[in-house]
Amino acid sequence: MMPLAIKALLSGILIAIISEIGRKLPTVGALVASLPLISVLGMVFLWNARPDPENMAIHAEATFWYVLPSLPMFLLIPAMLRHGVSFWIALVAGCLLTVLLYLAMMHLAPRFGLKL
Repeated sequence: MMPLAIKALLSGILIAIISEIGRKLPTVGALVASLPLISVLGMVFLWNARPDPENMAIHAEATFWYVLPSLPMFLLIPAMLRHGVSFWIALVAGCLLTVLLYLAMMHLAPRFGLKL
């Protein structure tokens, strides 16, 4: 199994590369950031730690459902910034919205037969 420090370093390098791309080319940086690189990397790490197809299927499916509540954050933040709200307040508001939507997803998912 890959040590935690190597996993963290690899993840950090990906984030640093994305931020450097975004600094020079914001749209390309957004495209690269939107790629599920960290999710795929996480699945590889999980598979290496526990090569169980059912466990991986549950993980991948739950990841899909948990991505949905995070998407409105990416509309709220730019809307707030364009209306003169400071970056930090917009970021906190976006994160709070995401947490509330995650909680709603966890509450509503079982009603629709989703196991999260």
